[in-house]
Amino acid sequence: MTNTQVVTLREAASDEGGVSFDGLVVTRDDNSGTYTVTTPEASHGPLETDELMAVAKSNAAYVTNWYYWTQSDLTEDEWAFLRWLERAAENDVRDRYEALDNGIERAWGEISVTTTISETGQRQYSLCNVADREHTALNEHTDPLDARQIAKYDDDGHYRPLKTAPTLQTGWQFTDLTGTEVLQTIDFIYPATVQNWYLERQDELDISHWRETAERQTGIYDIIDELDPEAVEWLATACCVDSQCLKRRQWDESEDSPLDVPRGDGAFPCREPCSLVIAAARKWTRLEREETREYTFELTPSEKAQIEDLIDAVSDGRTDDIREADMKDGANRYRARYLRAKRFDENGQLCGVTTDATDPDS
Repeated sequence: MTNTQVVTLREAASDEGGVSFDGLVVTRDDNSGTYTVTTPEASHGPLETDELMAVAKSNAAYVTNWYYWTQSDLTEDEWAFLRWLERAAENDVRDRYEALDNGIERAWGEISVTTTISETGQRQYSLCNVADREHTALNEHTDPLDARQIAKYDDDGHYRPLKTAPTLQTGWQFTDLTGTEVLQTIDFIYPATVQNWYLERQDELDISHWRETAERQTGIYDIIDELDPEAVEWLATACCVDSQCLKRRQWDESEDSPLDVPRGDGAFPCREPCSLVIAAARKWTRLEREETREYTFELTPSEKAQIEDLIDAVSDGRTDDIREADMKDGANRYRARYLRAKRFDENGQLCGVTTDATDPDS
């Protein structure tokens, strides 16, 4: 604990109302000029100024905790989030400080955030991918700006158009960040998630449902309000579940028409259909304009099942995980190539059946 912290505490105790924070209460009697210090464990007073200093130092955890949380320039949402990181609402100061000595870890999407504490009560934050929590050979970063590049590509070097997709690359860590720096880093990886999380906790999240979002689109996207409610459910099933996005969907078809699709278990909410969903909706709107046709194919039962396996594998993004020697899986590459050699004609048409011309509007 520093002298500055104690002096600041004494000055704050002299203000109207004194100090009252996380179990620490310090007041000054204007008539006698003495102080009273109360913690959950004991009450001390009346105290002269030098005695106040001694009692403050013997209760350093309470004083440094008060100083850290009251002498910062954090906004309300930032303050609430950093408190959430160290489970301030769940543990008293003594228990929290003991836990902080070993590090308190919380997950935010695919980010693991560990909070520790210095001798003066300053919090220090470390970040890595949740998958790297047990790893030590990681590329170390200290500049929050580096998170922009980390968030841009996945482990295979593919661009990530959706920052909250569960594809955050591994192999990195940020260490010894301040509260402001950890917030900046998280915002580069998952933009605006802290702010929306806080608004939801305050019951102030401004939700824009599908219909109102679709109806305000212009230009090439002004057609998406043609999607019927069932198609909107298919859209949410395709794009807005945990396997595709870490946000927890809070929007529905409309305020009075909830979608029958799981909302997800993410820590942070999704307040409106995102730009990726809007772009996908445009394509599906055009495809839904087509009339169905009747086609006849001759397939064995196993070939029909294999086509279903292929669609499942692509939809779940697991084609890269299928071993070349795993011939039981219908999406195995060699089985797919065999099916193509057997059932596709020279024009790439299944069983030689011609595909009807698509609707010119699609």
